[in-house]
Amino acid sequence: MHVLVTGASGFVGSYAVAALLDEGHKPHLFVRNPEKAARGLQRLHINPDLPVHVGDIRDAGQVREALSACQAVLHAAADMGVTGHAADLDGANVTGLKNVLGQAVELGLDPVVHVSTVAVFVPPADPVITTRTPLAGPRNGYGRSKVTGELYARSLDGVTIVYPGGVVGPNQPTVDALNEGLRAGVALGWPMVPGGVGVLDVRDLAGALARCMTPGRGARRYLIGGNFQTWRQLADLCEHLTGRRARRFPVPAALLRTLAAALDAVKRVKHVPYPLTRDAADFMLTLVPTDDRATLDDLGVTLRPVEDTVSDTLRWLSAEGHLNARRIGRLAP
Repeated sequence: MHVLVTGASGFVGSYAVAALLDEGHKPHLFVRNPEKAARGLQRLHINPDLPVHVGDIRDAGQVREALSACQAVLHAAADMGVTGHAADLDGANVTGLKNVLGQAVELGLDPVVHVSTVAVFVPPADPVITTRTPLAGPRNGYGRSKVTGELYARSLDGVTIVYPGGVVGPNQPTVDALNEGLRAGVALGWPMVPGGVGVLDVRDLAGALARCMTPGRGARRYLIGGNFQTWRQLADLCEHLTGRRARRFPVPAALLRTLAAALDAVKRVKHVPYPLTRDAADFMLTLVPTDDRATLDDLGVTLRPVEDTVSDTLRWLSAEGHLNARRIGRLAP
């Protein structure tokens, strides 16, 4: 099946291309920068000789032309901006999403798969997030843009929506989100606060997305938050894996939010190499576990152990120079 992959030069998109190839599909790359996409695929040992459609998801005409060449679409393009600066959240997460999903449905592509996020449920109303959890009313710009896009996706007929947790793993084109949080935690220390994070290996997510490419099944919702870790558990895990004592800083929730807001102000005028923002603090403090059982059973996916995911990620961060080798202790070559 010819599958258009938006965001194919990104972290999730590039791994999804690899997984689609493994499942026997023909991925088409929709990217703004073909050279960046080729470099990303080469890092995954993929021959970059695949159909490439150069364009921007904000341009409806470019999107429609690329969709017309395919039978299905995997919409993985999005703007994060949780741990750093985001240029155009609404442009990518709302306008771009409508261009891709709306036109894909209009053209009759099947399946139409949208990569959403557990952030649409944060702050959650229940102690465990499921696909039936009500959409949240997030304070931060990223969350608001994703909820707006989510409502549009749900209004369409036949769209499959996947809700991943904190995606982590090696070969991220630009270190951000949870990979950036792991780097900061190991190098600088862990705030001991309520909440936690779902650690989801990018390779497991990509495999699940490829398994969604079965036509004729209609609209589905898949929650794949990953292995939930409290911040203390994640610090303990990194300490166990590296053999190095992890710094821990007990911080009251109110103080974390205050510090995050202050860091936001400083970052407007000066680079600060710590991924804490006011938006990130909201996620850190309020996230709860997700119930992924129905998704894993239906798609036939097994999550790899969180120890393997974190080990592989820390080794890669060190090998690429993002983390001093002594910080990863016995994981170093």
